[in-house]
Amino acid sequence: MHDPYPQAPSLRRQGRAGDGGPVKRQSPNRAAASYSTQGDRIRVTVRGELDFRSGDRLRDDLCAALAGSTRGLDLDLGGLDFCDCSGLNVLLDLRRVALDQKKTVVIRTSNPMIDRLLTLLGAQGLFASPRPERAERVTVRLRSPKASTRVLTPGRT
Repeated sequence: MHDPYPQAPSLRRQGRAGDGGPVKRQSPNRAAASYSTQGDRIRVTVRGELDFRSGDRLRDDLCAALAGSTRGLDLDLGGLDFCDCSGLNVLLDLRRVALDQKKTVVIRTSNPMIDRLLTLLGAQGLFASPRPERAERVTVRLRSPKASTRVLTPGRT
């Protein structure tokens, strides 16, 4: 669970219970990202908590990954345990930078928390794929004496 008051010290003590040891703050589960190249895009898997503390560092890493891609980033956010409005701002800033570079940021994998956050803000479409994945071409043979073979591409008639 996310600690809503990160500056407040934890009530958990080091060592055995009741030994009077010093109170130690728990380190937050900061967001971490891993990267892999997939064709002309970079797939980024983000895990942990995307919040005010981890957002700035992650923003810099994501922008560097975006700059190294040809067409943009595919995000896997399924491993996020928490995302607040600061985390959402990281994603929105990344999208703005991508648009400036004529690239895209697409959320490929999400979780119910991220889906709800984006739905409440009406921002789901901002991270959707701009066009369907390339469909295979379909060959159709028409039954007519004068007909020839036509190659149909989805979306065209």
